[in-house]
Amino acid sequence: MGGGVGGPVVAERVRGGAGAAMPAMYKVRPLHSAGVLPGHLPTCMYPVPNLHRAADTATPPTPPQEEADPSLQALESRQEEILKRLYELKSAVDGLSKMIQTPDADFDVTNIIQTDEFSPLTTNGADLDLMLGKDYGALKDVVINANPSLPPLSLLVIHSLLCERYKILSAVHTHSSVKSVPENLLKCFGEQTKKQPRHEYQLGFTLIWKDVPKPQMKFSVQTMCPIEGEGNIARFLFSLFGQKYNAVTSTLIDSWVDTAIFQLKEGSSKERGAVLRSMNAALGKSSWLVGNELTVADVVAWCALRQTGTANTAPANVQKWMKSCENLAPFSSVMKLLK
Repeated sequence: MGGGVGGPVVAERVRGGAGAAMPAMYKVRPLHSAGVLPGHLPTCMYPVPNLHRAADTATPPTPPQEEADPSLQALESRQEEILKRLYELKSAVDGLSKMIQTPDADFDVTNIIQTDEFSPLTTNGADLDLMLGKDYGALKDVVINANPSLPPLSLLVIHSLLCERYKILSAVHTHSSVKSVPENLLKCFGEQTKKQPRHEYQLGFTLIWKDVPKPQMKFSVQTMCPIEGEGNIARFLFSLFGQKYNAVTSTLIDSWVDTAIFQLKEGSSKERGAVLRSMNAALGKSSWLVGNELTVADVVAWCALRQTGTANTAPANVQKWMKSCENLAPFSSVMKLLK
């Protein structure tokens, strides 16, 4: 009895429990049942294939590819060639570095300088055709532009030294950018009288007083860029003497030239004092700044001291060295320009 009465009620509760449908909360639009409408696609970006479309749906046409610019392709191929050459150069340098022994950092440079063989300036000079290039039927002419307000004394000293070695046709001119030039600068090469035919000279040396910020030199006006800076020009002109130095000596000479230009001539009083102390120490070991022969370092340093007016306050070794320079005729002739 009890089972018959309670059976239908329990069955109804079971049917109305877990098996009953849940009430709807909100509706969601199906995304995979149909293709996405074109109106929902953005138009501000580049088109991409629709991954949710059916397989039989036609794919949109791909945009045409732009043709590569020939100049861009040439630039890329050139870049690849440069990178290849740089890689080969790096490999070669790495190979050389393994062959060369690294010198000891504590070695004595003085011993190397003393064993270096200097060729005195009175011997035969360098091959000018090799240095300046051979030009049949024409005289190689070194042309220097300089400002008369700050004359490059070292170049005038080297000019006098070159005149002792070669037959040089010298000339001085004034550019229209300069209003007036002192008389002593116009005659810095002495009285230039007509001597020999032009083709009998070995080298031409032309100085033009011009309004330029720093000295400039050319020896092939049509085919070369100018060499700028008094120190750089002095290095080049002094190389015409044909002197040979080892790597250490050449480095020391270049260092003294740069020190003379940038610290003695253009530096502060504190920098000049430090350089004078270094010069005094170096000249206590040898007669000249580098080794036992006159170099371009002595010429540039002496001129810098004279132009800045610090020669009178120089230490003892520097004073002695300056007198040795002034005993040479090229230095004594330039001394007249400072008076």
